[in-house]
Amino acid sequence: MHIVLASSECVPFAKTGGLADVVGALGPELVKLGHEVTVYLPLYAKVRPHLDGQNEWTYAVRSITIPFESYNRFVGIVDGGKRDGVQFYFVDCPELFDRQELYGTRTGDYPDNAERFGLFCRAVLEATKQLGVPQVFHVHDWQAAPVAIYLRTVYADDPVLRGARVVLTIHNAGYQGKFPPVTTERLLLPWDVFTMDKVEQFDNFNFLKGGLVYSDILTTVSRKYAQEIQTAEFGEGLDSVLRGRAADLRGILNGVDYEKWDPATDGNLAAHYTPEDLTGKQACRADLLHAFGLENVAATTPVIGIVSRFATQKGFDLVEEIAAKLSDREVAVVALGTGEPVYEKFFRDWAFWHKANVAVQVRYDDALAHKIEAGSDMFLMPSKYEPCGLNQIYSLKYGTVPVVRATGGLDDTIEEWNSEKRTGTGFKFYGYEAKDFLAAIDRALAAFEDKAGWTQLMVNGMTRNYSWEQPAREYAAVYEEVVRR
Repeated sequence: MHIVLASSECVPFAKTGGLADVVGALGPELVKLGHEVTVYLPLYAKVRPHLDGQNEWTYAVRSITIPFESYNRFVGIVDGGKRDGVQFYFVDCPELFDRQELYGTRTGDYPDNAERFGLFCRAVLEATKQLGVPQVFHVHDWQAAPVAIYLRTVYADDPVLRGARVVLTIHNAGYQGKFPPVTTERLLLPWDVFTMDKVEQFDNFNFLKGGLVYSDILTTVSRKYAQEIQTAEFGEGLDSVLRGRAADLRGILNGVDYEKWDPATDGNLAAHYTPEDLTGKQACRADLLHAFGLENVAATTPVIGIVSRFATQKGFDLVEEIAAKLSDREVAVVALGTGEPVYEKFFRDWAFWHKANVAVQVRYDDALAHKIEAGSDMFLMPSKYEPCGLNQIYSLKYGTVPVVRATGGLDDTIEEWNSEKRTGTGFKFYGYEAKDFLAAIDRALAAFEDKAGWTQLMVNGMTRNYSWEQPAREYAAVYEEVVRR
């Protein structure tokens, strides 16, 4: 089967979050299953260094005309070659994509994002007519959702495309792509799509809603999140649409790349270790404390790690509420991340007033993130909502016990520790309350005192398998289902 993955992000070319990791990992796994996979991405400025012979690109299609309301734009399709069996093509439109950032600057989103990603989606459809129409377009998030809208409206009678099906994956329902009503005519879509049962929501043209309505099957990145987004609390205003499509909604848990995240082979670590031989973790712990300048932490003191975008969604209002009490406990805390200024300030202040046992680096450093996963004893993820989450899965592999809120993929991947049966992989709390969060941490701290039990808890997590092999098979089954329809 030929599958086209249309996305605004994909590692190693362009990344702001987990979407890029998913698209980058899913393609090669599908190839292993015998499928033909093509990935389409915008040709951002960040992509250019990844292309060999930057001044001598090979154009698979030299020029495609994309019409707009009162003008045309002309795009090329750059052949990115094959990587791990996956064919890559890049939509080249310098005036829209040759920018340093993907979606906007620190001052806000680019004002022409509707045009940018509307053009991208239409260019994908036009390009496939020359380079190979797939059986399935697998589109990701709001940026690629217009593929479904265009396919079922403007291209509904196109004899080349009419047999193609669309699967839409929702990576985070909080990001929807909302634009003024005039977007309808600017993208040359028929005005009859701008209704409450199609793309209109609160007098906005909603890219994601249109994708939900016009796609054949919907998926999201964990089973629990598939249930949650059908509720008012997590649906971000789209819960009624998602409930209406519940029969077509699937939850497929993201996998992780164990070639990059494995303490037995990770080149970022001071020492390697395995479930059979954990001695290297102590060297990783010492290396981590040195990297954060915490030189006087006792060997019996648990180290708590945080790697995250500093945002309200990630539950850092709860961290702020318990910070003083946590600092008074026999723990060391290391945190790495950037994000909302209010939380960057909180972390800096917390570290300033508790220099002996709290250290923070307000930046992102991939190598340091690996060190935190390996050198910590526990890892905090108190997210308000978390569609899937990857860091808790990395933590399991590195023998670092997660303490998480039971939401989305966090609930799907973490099993509460049972000290009597010696089963489970971490600690969970359910209500979004600081006291519940602190109680979960205290259960983890109590368990840490039982060294034999804690070792079993670590091994339980390290031996769980969350590779991409099973999710790829589930996606392949979805493609086969949608084609049968």
